[in-house]
Amino acid sequence: MRELIDLFMRMVKIGASDLHLQEQTKPYYRVNGILSMFEEGPFVDHAFMEQARTYLFGDYESEQFETRMCADFAHVMENIGRLRVSFFTQNSKWGAVFRMIPEILPSFEQLGLPEIVRTIAKFPRGLVLVVGPTGSGKTTTLATMLDWINHNRNVHILTLEDPIEYKHKNHNCLVNQREVGRDVMSFLDGIREGLRMDPDVILVGEMRDLETTAMALMAAETGHLVFATLHTSGASDTIDRIIDIFPANQQAQIRTQLALSLRAVVSQVLVRRRDREGRVAIFEVMLMTNSIRNLIRESKVHQIDHVIQSGRKQGMITLEHNISSMIEQGIIDSNIGIELANDPDDLLEFLLKDSAKEKRRREREAEMELGPRQDFRTVGYDVGHAARKDQGHQPQDTVQNPQQKQRTGQ
Repeated sequence: MRELIDLFMRMVKIGASDLHLQEQTKPYYRVNGILSMFEEGPFVDHAFMEQARTYLFGDYESEQFETRMCADFAHVMENIGRLRVSFFTQNSKWGAVFRMIPEILPSFEQLGLPEIVRTIAKFPRGLVLVVGPTGSGKTTTLATMLDWINHNRNVHILTLEDPIEYKHKNHNCLVNQREVGRDVMSFLDGIREGLRMDPDVILVGEMRDLETTAMALMAAETGHLVFATLHTSGASDTIDRIIDIFPANQQAQIRTQLALSLRAVVSQVLVRRRDREGRVAIFEVMLMTNSIRNLIRESKVHQIDHVIQSGRKQGMITLEHNISSMIEQGIIDSNIGIELANDPDDLLEFLLKDSAKEKRRREREAEMELGPRQDFRTVGYDVGHAARKDQGHQPQDTVQNPQQKQRTGQ
């Protein structure tokens, strides 16, 4: 299907993250987070979508679409790459969304991941959550962390995904990737069955329900390093969300389990850059400490943000501090930063502190520039004389101290 392939090739050319197709309209591309119509593109009608379905679907996808009115799968195309496909019905018409998945995984440095995230990837056990809104790059962050583990540790990695997006080859690790619906019935079944496969690291694509969450906690308790995602923002919201999934009579027990099993929460959001085209990730990182464990047990989760603020020496990062750094470096716009901040007052406080630090830094630089002149003057040295001498000018006269005058007289 030439027209569809051309749309995919344009997707690569313009650096679009997503391609949207909908009957009775033109295609849409999302570039740097902005969705816009491709005016020169083909008009999408039902015949176009029928051809796309025939081109993309196999037996599994056809069965999925007929039973659920939606098919989610990955599709690989030569010279284009790997695409995550969501083919669905809406208002008695067909639609589809294609997300481009890079073949080569970006590095920690390319993503701008904080150095503490590399430390988190070294944890031997526990639950690590990567959270954020849809399209915030959680999957890419987790894939990069797994890739680092794959190259730097000797463990068995088991992933449960819906669908499989990034492919991992065996390097120092043995990697098994299972797709929900194709290799395993559900995330819950995948964790339950996976515990009998001798894994060291387990990736759960999403903790969608109570049973999956409970099983992920149990896997972390039994000595596995478990990575999972949630559509939440911030550490305290994430912890509240997990606890609230469970009935009231189980929440005290879950608090205890979570306090023992949770090791870190990495929250992220993608923001348009100010300095150049593209988007940049802004992070908040919470590491489990005894103080945070006690706050979880005592149902004082709302105080966790204050612990994160005071935990910068341990590597913790608040969203507001990360935003202020981005604004100070001119990477993002201050108005966007204020909109993103969980606590705008804290952000303004950070910005004021950063401005004061910058002012002191400039003052120190000015003092350093003036320092030699002040030193020369204090010892009575003729600064103008020195400057002229450096430029090859001979001094017209020289100031002599009393001892020199006495020797001259002699």
